[in-house]
Amino acid sequence: MNDESVSNENEGVDEAGWDLEPGDESAPLVEAVGRLVRFCREQAGMRVADFAQVMGYGEDMIRKLERGVRIPRVEFLDRADDVLNAGGHLRAFREDVEKAQYPKKVRDLKKKEDMAVELQLYSNHNIHGLLQTAEYARALLGTWRPTYSQGELERMLAGRMARKSVFERDPAPELSFVQEEVTLRRPVGGTMVLRRQLEHMLEVAQLPYVELQVMPTARASHPGTGGRIQVLKFADGSGAGRMDDDFGGRPVDNPRQLRVLELRYGIIRAQALTPEESLAFIEQALGET
Repeated sequence: MNDESVSNENEGVDEAGWDLEPGDESAPLVEAVGRLVRFCREQAGMRVADFAQVMGYGEDMIRKLERGVRIPRVEFLDRADDVLNAGGHLRAFREDVEKAQYPKKVRDLKKKEDMAVELQLYSNHNIHGLLQTAEYARALLGTWRPTYSQGELERMLAGRMARKSVFERDPAPELSFVQEEVTLRRPVGGTMVLRRQLEHMLEVAQLPYVELQVMPTARASHPGTGGRIQVLKFADGSGAGRMDDDFGGRPVDNPRQLRVLELRYGIIRAQALTPEESLAFIEQALGET
């Protein structure tokens, strides 16, 4: 095992998988997969040391996976299925394990977004996660401090990209985005990354259920100065939301608190450029990039 693998293992992340977070609801699944890996290994007549050598990991890593305290990568399951002649039994957990590998807070957010029939999203620092390309998201996550290990960064990136499945739902939810002008100007990842990001936004804006607006920096005052706003509405009439600088930054579902967020978002939406003006603005920004 090389030095980078050792370093990642000490941080709870390596090429084989990720440590299970305390209280993670995926624990029963991960434990079941670990027991199955052990069963298949024993049926194949392989010791932990032999299996670890063939797989290219340390014995301690294999033991953690078999005990269910580490979430395996789907690539690990694929290779283990072949090595142990498991007949597809390990691969059968691919989809479930793929979901479990996303950070818990990302899974919780994705679950809510998948249930929503309408999403109202205001971003003032960076382009909203649902609008990000993979290369933009990777570059953005790379700016965080303390820095993520390579494994952690890949895990965060996979979780962010998984949320984009909201665009593939049928019927699709109504999506309203308001982006501050500065988010279209900051060259996260470099000029070419930003150009491809802006091109992607122009494509997304063409979807019939998406409304994308830009808030010009010249707007002297609006209620988005407290940070990002997110309001999700569900089919039963309930909702959930959050704002960076209010309600402790925590998600809320109280009707009175939601009305406050909806009021603020409504004003922001009214003060922003129209969707048609916004597309022209993004095209101009693309031409200047």
